[in-house]
Amino acid sequence: MAEGSLTEHPASGDVAQSGVEPPDSDYDGPTFAEMDPSGRYGRFDQVLGRGACKVVYKAFDTQEGIELAWNQVRGMEFMNNKDAENREERERIFAEVRVLKALKHKNIMSFSDSWYDPRAGTINFITELFTSGTLRQYRRRHRHTDPEVLKGWAWQILCGLVYLHGHNPPIIHRDLKCDNIFINGSDGVVKIGDLGLATLLRSRTAPQSVLGTPEFMAPELYEEEYDDRVDVYSFGMCLLELSTLEYPYAECKNAAQIYRKVSLGVRPAGLQKVPPGPPPPR
Repeated sequence: MAEGSLTEHPASGDVAQSGVEPPDSDYDGPTFAEMDPSGRYGRFDQVLGRGACKVVYKAFDTQEGIELAWNQVRGMEFMNNKDAENREERERIFAEVRVLKALKHKNIMSFSDSWYDPRAGTINFITELFTSGTLRQYRRRHRHTDPEVLKGWAWQILCGLVYLHGHNPPIIHRDLKCDNIFINGSDGVVKIGDLGLATLLRSRTAPQSVLGTPEFMAPELYEEEYDDRVDVYSFGMCLLELSTLEYPYAECKNAAQIYRKVSLGVRPAGLQKVPPGPPPPR
């Protein structure tokens, strides 16, 4: 498969048998639920995460002998339409995927392969697997964490953003939050993930819809007139969540209330819960 391309393939059942078993008859582990079109990656039924439009499964790279994550974005059937408008949208998605696969940075999730399954109407992509899940999950499991550790996480996130925004044109995440930042607990390495997901969601959503997570969205995102600074705003909200263990604007009951506060410049009530830092040096 060509490097940096999103290719269209038939359902994986046409290229490899479902439930592939290794030749060892004494093997007791799970079998693959399906294979990717090249036959390199096998997907297990084990679900690692689930969202409104995306399911993440555990996978295995048969060539490298390592476990990975198989991300499956559903609801992309429009890509089967061959009219000019959908053809243009397909090309835009393909172009963005090529950019994402070329990204190489220690604080950006690595992106190995991708393809479109026209029968299932899904875009599938293979990424590295994180043993400790999202930064939000990890922080909630480890509530007694030294502030210096939080600073270290924040620095790594910033390093990833600087790399993304340093491209020409800048690569904008548009949905940065602790749910989209991942960590390996064994070494503390933090990486920004789910890049390009906002693009895929925008493709399958009505043009007038606003995409993103309201608690982390800068005002400019609501107006669809923004630049890379919206990620800096979201980064600040990530720091607030890491400090308080709750979403920004947790005092609001719905997205409309959040939008009203954000548009009026009202700060999240959670800022009052941020622990005081050390006194400034004299």
